[in-house]
Amino acid sequence: MTNKRPCSLLAIAMSVLFAFQFSASAQAGVFNDALLANLSKSAPNLNKGVLKNALQASQCAISSGLEQPQRLAVIDFSLPSTERRLWIFDLKSGALVLRDLVAHGRNSGDNMATAFSNVEGSHQSSIGLFQASETYRGKHGYSLRLDGLESGVNDLARQRAIVIHGADYVDPSWIANYGRIGRSLGCPAVSQKIIRRVVDNLKGGQFVFTYYPDQKWLQSSDMLHCGRAQMAGADHADIEDNGRI
Repeated sequence: MTNKRPCSLLAIAMSVLFAFQFSASAQAGVFNDALLANLSKSAPNLNKGVLKNALQASQCAISSGLEQPQRLAVIDFSLPSTERRLWIFDLKSGALVLRDLVAHGRNSGDNMATAFSNVEGSHQSSIGLFQASETYRGKHGYSLRLDGLESGVNDLARQRAIVIHGADYVDPSWIANYGRIGRSLGCPAVSQKIIRRVVDNLKGGQFVFTYYPDQKWLQSSDMLHCGRAQMAGADHADIEDNGRI
């Protein structure tokens, strides 16, 4: 009688291997052209190239071991502060959750942000990919801590207390009076009217991508060129709210 056990074991091994490869390829293909097209349709005013960069960076982070997020926030700092330059997407449905104003750091520029930093005390915004982490209540109320994922670009975000918080100066009334909304000390501050919605949609590991056409960053970013990616090891030690805005 023919021994069929080796064949059975081989079939099982092949099935397991196929399932693993299918799962890996499915995960690797999450941030693909179909998703880009879907999100672009939901947010026609968001530059498609900026969105593509956000998806590339997100895919790189997942390939490096981070859990796949359910939502993605994109901030386009190439736009003036008077424009609604924050978008939050539901990645499963492709729907736009919200679009609104967002502030940049006071030393990043006036109405237009042009300078960015990873240095504590610079009072400038940072670019690149972040992972939203835990919520807390501080000087500005309900807020959300961010961990920068790009070494040398934004990995000191937690140390700098770069968080998402609400601010009265992120309001259209400021535009009429000052020609821009107010500025923070580096945080992507949003309107008090939407802070809870923003935080609740991004807390617990969602991704936040901030963009500016800095050529050095675009050409050297590990997150945008994933073959050489080395994600920042963020320090998750608690930092007391130190009054940064």
